Amino acid sequence: MGIVMSVDKAKDLANISNFYQQVIERVQALPGVEAASVATAAPIAMPGMRSAIVLEDKPDPPPGKAQLVNNRVVSPRYFQTLGIPLARGRLLSPQDTAQAPAVTVINQAMARRYWGDEDPVGKRFKFGFRTAKTPWLTVVGVVADVRQAGLNSEPLPELYTPFTQEHQRWVRPRFLFIRASGNPLSLVAAVKDQVWAIDKDQTINDVRTMEEIVARSLGPRRFNLLLLGVFAAVALLLATVGIYGVISYAVSHRTREIGVRMALGAQRGDILRLIVGQGLVLTLSGVVIGLVASFALTRWLESLLFEVSTTDPLTFAGVALLLTAVALLACYVPARRATKVDPMRALHCE
Repeated sequence: MGIVMSVDKAKDLANISNFYQQVIERVQALPGVEAASVATAAPIAMPGMRSAIVLEDKPDPPPGKAQLVNNRVVSPRYFQTLGIPLARGRLLSPQDTAQAPAVTVINQAMARRYWGDEDPVGKRFKFGFRTAKTPWLTVVGVVADVRQAGLNSEPLPELYTPFTQEHQRWVRPRFLFIRASGNPLSLVAAVKDQVWAIDKDQTINDVRTMEEIVARSLGPRRFNLLLLGVFAAVALLLATVGIYGVISYAVSHRTREIGVRMALGAQRGDILRLIVGQGLVLTLSGVVIGLVASFALTRWLESLLFEVSTTDPLTFAGVALLLTAVALLACYVPARRATKVDPMRALHCE
């Protein structure tokens, strides 16, 4: 939920820290709350602030080539609340106060970008220029990447600083995050009461679950995939009817041939294999052509996929098996009918 401290009350870091610390402590004490934290931006919905940095152990970037990273100001239990795992080092702690050395936690994308195979824990950097009065931040931990700008965007280099150490007065948390053991929306009224007990004039808005945020970001993609799914289902139905019609038509024109075969000793299983086999030859030829065309066209679907390759072998194999099974069923019905042809009546009709 949105919980932005008004500008006139956020006069200094002590006021900001005290207010949000009280909110976290009160909310975290509520029954059903597993963890609570605050941050300047919501995952997926907001990419966060962009800040230029300089590395202590690396040369400054050339003019016009600023080293930009996403910057989120958070409370210590932010990572536990959002379920972001620790990869190396430690997380932010309540001991990271304004009187303690300035620290930060970075994501794996930032570690790869600026330190490569080196261990980034213990490295230092600062915002702005090397001569700026901003403090040097020491990296104390590395956490997993989060797709902050949406599921279709690659994780950007990102850092997390504790709100208790933020030196810019205008930068303050904007959102309260709660991990609940049950339905999180059932806690809304109780959470609001706790916040208003601290400040009765505090504004609270934009109450959403993370499921809603994810669903909203996926809305257009899911709609497009729904349309594709409907079109695919209709195409599959038309293909099934088409195969059935073609095989039925072929069987009706081969009544004399089937009668002759059966009169000469062909068993019903032989007739069944003949009709189904010929239908499957056409089907498999179409499947092979379709797979080749699909490999060429899948790049147009890349923007609709998440953590699935456009040439995923399991998907292609599954679709090929489904089409083959549907075609087999469509061939089997008229083939089954062909096995019931009376040889004498077929020859008499001819």
